[in-house]
Amino acid sequence: MPKEDAETRRTRLKNLIKLGKERSYLTYSEINDHLPDDMVDAEQIESIITTFGDMGIQVFDQAPDQETLLINEAAPVAATDDDVEEQAEAALSTVDSEFGRTTDPVRMYMREMGSVELLTREGEIEIAKRIEEGLKHMIQAISACPTTVQDILDLAEKVEKDEMRIDEVVDGLIDPNAKDDFDPKKVEAAVEDDDKDVGEEEDADDDGAIAAANLLQLKTDAIEKFARIRRLYEKMKKALEAKGSKDKDYLNARDKISNELMAIRFTARTVE
Repeated sequence: MPKEDAETRRTRLKNLIKLGKERSYLTYSEINDHLPDDMVDAEQIESIITTFGDMGIQVFDQAPDQETLLINEAAPVAATDDDVEEQAEAALSTVDSEFGRTTDPVRMYMREMGSVELLTREGEIEIAKRIEEGLKHMIQAISACPTTVQDILDLAEKVEKDEMRIDEVVDGLIDPNAKDDFDPKKVEAAVEDDDKDVGEEEDADDDGAIAAANLLQLKTDAIEKFARIRRLYEKMKKALEAKGSKDKDYLNARDKISNELMAIRFTARTVE
C-alpha cells in the first residue's frame, strides 16, 4: 500500500474510532466506507467488525435509538488521543492484513497451501494404486476398440518409416519380467564406474551419442512390440467379424493386446 494511502486511511480510521467512542456505536455503512473496495469477503469484514467490538464499539445496521443503547449497556467512553492512535494502528493493521489476504497472490497461495493436508505414505500408495487402476481401465477400453488400436498401429507405421520420431509416440517400455532386486555391491560398482567416467560423461558429444543410441534401441524394441500387437490385432479383427465380440478367440486376442499395451508408456500427446 502506498504511504499516502496508509496515512489517509489512518486519519480516517482515527476519526471513525473517535466517533465510535463518543457515541459507543458505529454503523456498518460507516465502517464499509473506510474499507478497500476490493474487500467483499464476509469473513474478512467480520474480522474487522470484531476489532471494533474489542474496542467497546458496537456495530449496528443503522443508528440505534437511546433505548437500544441502554439495553445493550453501551455508554460513551472518553478516549485520549494516545488511545485513539493505538487503536487506529490496530484497526489499520487488521484492514491491511485482511486486504492483503484478498489481493496478494503469494499470500493467497500460502494460505491455501496451509489448509491442504500433506499426503502420508499410505496416501501416496493409495493414489498410485488408483492411477495404476485407471491406466488399466484405459488400456482395456483401448483394446476393446479396434479403431483406436488401428490408430496406434498407424502411428507405429509412421515411426517405422521415419515419418515420426519414436519419442513423439512412446516415452519408454516396461519389462513385466524385470526383477526389482537391490544389490548393494552392484550399486557400489556402478558408482565407482561413474566416477571413472565423469570426464567422458561431461562431454557433450558423448552425451549426444548415448542419447541417440538409447533412442535407436527404444525404436527397435517398440517396433517389435507393435509388430506383435499388429498380429494380434489381425486375429482379433477376424474373430470379431466372423464370430462376434463374445467369441473366445476374440477375447483372447483382445486380452493379449491389452497386456502388450500395458507395457508401453505412451507420451502425453499420444494419450490425448
